[in-house]
Amino acid sequence: MATKVIMPKQGLQMTEGIILQWFRKEGDSVNKGEPLFSIETDKLTIDIDSPETGTIVKILKEEGETVPITETIAILGEPGENIDEIQKRSTYRLKNSIKKKPVFRAVERTNQSTDIEFSTGRVFATPRARMRAEENSINPGLIKGTGPEGLIIERDVIVKNSAASAATPLAKRRAELDGIDISSIRGSGPRGKIYSRDLEAFVKIPQTGKRLEEDVHIPFTGTRKIIAERVRSSLDTAAQAVHRVDVDMSEVVRLRDTFKNNSTRISFNDIILKAVAVALKSKPEINSKFSGEEIIRFSRVNIGIAVAVRQGLLVPVVKDVNNKSLLQINRKIRMLAEKAKSGQLKPEDMQDATFTVSNLGMFGLDSFTAIINSPESGILAVGAVRERAVVFDKQIVIRPVCNLTLTYDHRIIDGAPAAEFLMLIKAVLENPYRLI
Repeated sequence: MATKVIMPKQGLQMTEGIILQWFRKEGDSVNKGEPLFSIETDKLTIDIDSPETGTIVKILKEEGETVPITETIAILGEPGENIDEIQKRSTYRLKNSIKKKPVFRAVERTNQSTDIEFSTGRVFATPRARMRAEENSINPGLIKGTGPEGLIIERDVIVKNSAASAATPLAKRRAELDGIDISSIRGSGPRGKIYSRDLEAFVKIPQTGKRLEEDVHIPFTGTRKIIAERVRSSLDTAAQAVHRVDVDMSEVVRLRDTFKNNSTRISFNDIILKAVAVALKSKPEINSKFSGEEIIRFSRVNIGIAVAVRQGLLVPVVKDVNNKSLLQINRKIRMLAEKAKSGQLKPEDMQDATFTVSNLGMFGLDSFTAIINSPESGILAVGAVRERAVVFDKQIVIRPVCNLTLTYDHRIIDGAPAAEFLMLIKAVLENPYRLI
């Protein structure tokens, strides 16, 4: 019996996903639980397993396409099985998918004029992209694909059509004849309208004999778009205030070296996370969020760790940090970081954070200000541990110093409690042996 494969919902806030890769092709068999395809959501990249054992009778959504959750993307069944009925029930309408799509090519005629003729050559594009190109009379061969391995996807056609609509008929014609991607040209006319002279300037050869390099156009989608929306929303809604303090890390360095001498790997970040957890339990007003109608103080201490990955920024969560030892925290952080960088994080790995720590010390930054990860009420930015000249017992000495910057939501946290929280972290780090 045929089975529909749908775009799965990975997390409460997911509404759509981008198909990055199919691990099987039409006609291949697959067992239940084997990886079938990978997707990119607003938070992560994840491999999705086959829901049943069978043969891939039809792939309805191509690599690079953005698909709403629960929409059918493929059909599993037996070889040769009739799937007409299940395709009719699907929300997706496959249009001429098994036919070769016509492709434009320029043909020079004897009277020196040029016309557009159809050919049966192949262009790598998704069905939706082809349909959109036909609707707008756009030559797919002139579109630069941004999908996997240069695949043309729907948004590439939309971008090109938007640019083409702001060009004069002559400019459009010349762009088609010369094989120029008109979407990458900035027009000199009113509101950016593209004239024929703009095309001439675009292809102009400098005196060096080298063609001008083209700008790179990167679609603002997926994880990058979601990050932008959330940080903008955080700044727009929370009254973000900042406190800073320098911490003498001499005892933290000594504690870490003690663990190292006993063949145990403990990092600065592990110790800082534990110190933050101690401070959050002592100052519960920091471990809270504002729901619009009330302030919710969390009973658990779940700390998110900002991790930079290729797609942008992910925040896996270490839960119940106050109940974990330094060694347990170290193991959990390492495991989450490895999963983040390999694209194996699951939605539950990034849920339920009550506070966030962002450490950019490894990049050599002395200090920085982080944006609150809504709906939390605070985030701690950790700078590099550097040797500095400081005054101690009325003498100038060299000590390892780290800057901590607390960003907090002033709507629900006043300046004094925020300062007390930050000074408590400082006190714990300057005498970290209570953490053992």
